[in-house]
Amino acid sequence: MAKQKEAIFRFYAELNDFLPQNRRQKDFSYHFWGTPAIKDAIEAIGIPHPEVDLILVNNKSVDFTYRLQAGDRVAVYPVFELLNIRSVSHLRPKPLRRIRFILDVNLGKLARNLRLLGFDTLFQNNYKDEEIIAIAQKEQRLILTRDIELLKNKRVNRGYWVRSTDPDKQIKEILFKFDLFDQIHPFTRCLVCNGLLKKVPKNEVIEHLPPKTKVYFDEFYQCTDCGKIYWRGSHFKRMNEMIKNWQKL
Repeated sequence: MAKQKEAIFRFYAELNDFLPQNRRQKDFSYHFWGTPAIKDAIEAIGIPHPEVDLILVNNKSVDFTYRLQAGDRVAVYPVFELLNIRSVSHLRPKPLRRIRFILDVNLGKLARNLRLLGFDTLFQNNYKDEEIIAIAQKEQRLILTRDIELLKNKRVNRGYWVRSTDPDKQIKEILFKFDLFDQIHPFTRCLVCNGLLKKVPKNEVIEHLPPKTKVYFDEFYQCTDCGKIYWRGSHFKRMNEMIKNWQKL
């Protein structure tokens, strides 16, 4: 009768967010049968593969196809850290030159805030998981989600599990995680549909403006996709304060 095997795992940095408290920041035993792909073992432990960038088995880098063996010592990293080894196999795709997002149905407020900062962000509250994955593949978008199981889909190459459930903390988390502070271009995208905004003469949109807006405002922007009109009313000052707060990390 086949005997159950054992390997020793340790996960580093933010990968510990996926683990129960008694497995965080320490070595622990993982028991298995046969010779599973290390990707399957990592996801069985609870870590979605798009969060992993480097795997060392017995101090040698391996890719996701490596077959786990009895007695293996496995170290898993979210990003490359300087180690005393000659070569490593990075598992994440090369970084996107221009980061673009697609968000799942649980992140509507985060989508709006990312658009407010000028980031190309797709979101619909009726997206199915397969739609998200297909669009992400076709358009080279990074998936942001609160659904760990979505990230475990083998077709997902780029993705991130948003840790916070608070929208204000979520936007700060994403800005910090992907170092986006220098890429912020606020008030350049439509908050409703993600289209780009362009400045338009007042006379072109005046028929669509509220009565008081016609009197007190002269500068207008319109979405090139859905046609929504924007102007710098009292909400503009509030949004500016929000943006300044997000940039205070």
